[in-house]
Amino acid sequence: MAVTTTAMSSGLNANIVRDADCNATSEDNVRSGAATVYAVDIDNTANAAISYIKFYDAAAPTIGTTVPVMILPAPASTRQVYLMPQGLASIFATALSFAGLTVGGTTGTTGPTSDVIVLVATN
Repeated sequence: MAVTTTAMSSGLNANIVRDADCNATSEDNVRSGAATVYAVDIDNTANAAISYIKFYDAAAPTIGTTVPVMILPAPASTRQVYLMPQGLASIFATALSFAGLTVGGTTGTTGPTSDVIVLVATN
């Protein structure tokens, strides 16, 4: 996966984490320690099926076993943007990691067929 982190020039002291190929391999510890999420942009236009981006409060979650603290769906062939203007902080106390799967819930270890591009605004 190609993951990049870019600092935002704003009063939030935040970064944009971009994963150009979000799949069943977790992006571990993209934010070490407590994290606040302000927005998530999921581009699932390359897939004919729904994709689920699962977020974990763990530095190295085991996909299919570790319980996600947040799951955001992206319908088939769409781009979905989730905004959290006040920031979502209370669920990420340890670390921020995420992965892209084809089923919701805790189980599931299969990633989407094609690339899912995910951007996360976090500090």
